[in-house]
Amino acid sequence: MGKIIDVNGRRIDADRQLDDLDRVDCEDSLYKFLKNSWKYVDSSEFTEGWPIEAVAEHLQAVADGEIKRLIVNIPPRCAKSSLTSVAFPAWVWLQPPQWNSPTSGAGVQFLHASYAQQLSLRDSVKCRRMIESAWYQRLWGDKFKLTGDQNTKSRFDNDRSGSRLSTSVGSALTGEGGNIIVVDDPNAAQEAFSEATIQSTIEWWDSALSTRLNDPKTGAFIVIQQRLGEEDLTGHIMSKDVGDWTHLCLPMRYEWERHTYTGIGWNDPRGLDDKGEPLIKVMSNGDRVPVSSAAHGELLKREGMLLWPERFGEEEVKGLERRLGPWATAGQLQQRPEPKGGGIIKADWWQTWEASHYPDMAMIVASLDTAYTSKTENDPSALTIWGVFSGDVVAQNLKTLGVETDRVFSESHPRVMLMSAWEGRYELHELVEKVAVSCRKMKVDKLLIENKAAGHSVAQEIKRLYGYENFAVQLYDPKGQDKLARLYSVQHIFAEKMIYAPKRRWADAVIQQVGQFPKGKHDDLVDTVSMALRHMRDLGLLVRSSEWASDMEAGLKFTGNKQDVPLYPA
Repeated sequence: MGKIIDVNGRRIDADRQLDDLDRVDCEDSLYKFLKNSWKYVDSSEFTEGWPIEAVAEHLQAVADGEIKRLIVNIPPRCAKSSLTSVAFPAWVWLQPPQWNSPTSGAGVQFLHASYAQQLSLRDSVKCRRMIESAWYQRLWGDKFKLTGDQNTKSRFDNDRSGSRLSTSVGSALTGEGGNIIVVDDPNAAQEAFSEATIQSTIEWWDSALSTRLNDPKTGAFIVIQQRLGEEDLTGHIMSKDVGDWTHLCLPMRYEWERHTYTGIGWNDPRGLDDKGEPLIKVMSNGDRVPVSSAAHGELLKREGMLLWPERFGEEEVKGLERRLGPWATAGQLQQRPEPKGGGIIKADWWQTWEASHYPDMAMIVASLDTAYTSKTENDPSALTIWGVFSGDVVAQNLKTLGVETDRVFSESHPRVMLMSAWEGRYELHELVEKVAVSCRKMKVDKLLIENKAAGHSVAQEIKRLYGYENFAVQLYDPKGQDKLARLYSVQHIFAEKMIYAPKRRWADAVIQQVGQFPKGKHDDLVDTVSMALRHMRDLGLLVRSSEWASDMEAGLKFTGNKQDVPLYPA
C-alpha cells in the first residue's frame, strides 16, 4: 500500500490513484505513453514537440485499423525509432481486450526491419527492457507475460500469441510474418548514393517483405525514414502504389507549396491559422493554393519555419545544413531528395581565379581516368591536376586585384585549384607519355589512377618508364562506390566554395561536364574530379571551414606544459 491521504473522511491510496491516472492516460495516447516511458529507454531528457506527436497519432491510427499503409518521412534524430520500434509495440500490447483487433492488443505479431541488424537488435532490447521495467509491470503486468522459451535479443513472445521479431534488410524471411510490419531506416545514409545497395533494398522489399503480412486484408505496413534519394524505398513505394499509402511528410523547414495533410484529418500546423483552419487548399492535381491573398501573405512569412525549434533551433539547423551540403539537406532534412533547381554540382559553386599565375601549392595531385584506346565509340581518357593552397593566398590575390571583401580567410584553411585538364583517346604508349609530360610540367607530387584493369596497365608502364620522376604513382580504390556516390561525397566541398579554376577553355570543359553529370554523354573528367578531391579529403589536406574553426578552438585550450611532439624526427 502506498501513501494514504484523507479526503473528506475518505482514506485514499495516493500512489494507486496516480497509477490509475497514468494507466488511463497512457492507454489512451501513444504520445503520452512515450513521454512517461522515456526514462526507461533513454538517458536524455524528453523534449516535447508536435512532430513526434503527429507520428504517434498516425501510428495509433494504424493500431485502430484506420491506416493500413503508412509512410513517415522525418529528419534524423527526431526520436522516430524510440517511438516506432520501441514504444509502439509495447503500447499496442497493453491495449484493453475490448479494443483488440488484428493490429491492437497483446496478440499482435510485429516484424521490425532496419538496414543494419545491430540497429534492429538495439531497439528490440530497449522494447523488452521497457516491458520488463517495474513501471510497466506495475501498470500492465496482468495483460500478458513474456514467455521464457522465446526471449532473445532478436525475438521475444508473450503468452497471448504476440511476438516481436527483428531482422535486417536483405535477410531471409521464410516462414516469418506479422500483423504489423515496421521498416525503420531501410536505407543507410552512408550508402544513399550506391545504386547497387538501393536496388538490393528494393528487390528485398518487392520479393520478400511485401508478402509477409499474416493477413493482407487486415495487416499493416509502416515505413519510416529520412529521404536519401529519389529511388530510396519511399520513392519506390510511392511510384508504384500512389493512393494506397498515407504519407506523413515532415520537412525541417516549412515549404507551403508542399504542405502535408493526411486522410485522418491531420495538417502540418505550420500551415494553419489561429483557429486551426488550413491556409491552403489542395487542388485536384495536387497543387497547394492559398485560400486567400491574406493567407498567401501569411504563408510567405512562414516559409522556412522550423519543424521542432525546441530540439533543433536555427543555429543547429544551419549547422546541419552546412555539414550535409545541399543535396543531403534536401533529402535528409527537407524530405525532398533533389535540391531546388536540380544539379549535383552547380557551376556558380566554382570560384574564378583571376591572377595570371597560380599560388604556391602545399601539394599537387594528378587524377587519371584510363580508357586507353583510339576507338571513337569509347569514353576518352582524362587527366585533371589539382593543387592545395592556403586561404591567405586567396585574400592576397583579391587585394592585388583591387577587390574589397569582408570575407575572412584563415591561413590554415585550405582551398583547391584546378591547375590543368585534358581528355582524349590514346593508345597505351601515347597515354603514358602524355600523362608523364603533364605531371613533370605541373610539378605533380602524386598521380592517382583508379584501381581497375586499364589503370593497372597504365600504372605499371608509367612506373617502368618514368620511375625516376619526382611524382609518386598510386592506384586508388573507390571501395565499391559508384560514380554518382563519389561525386555526391564531395558536393559539400563545392557548396562551401573551396574549389577554384582559372578562366581557360579547358577549365570550362571540366566545369560543364561536372555540371551535366549524370545526364551528360561522358563522365571521364567527372571521375577524375571526385577521385582527386576524395583522396585529398581522406589525407586531411582539405579541411572544411567548420572543421577548421573547431580545430582552432581546440588549439586555444590549455593543455598543460607538455612538449610538442614532432610528426617525424628532425
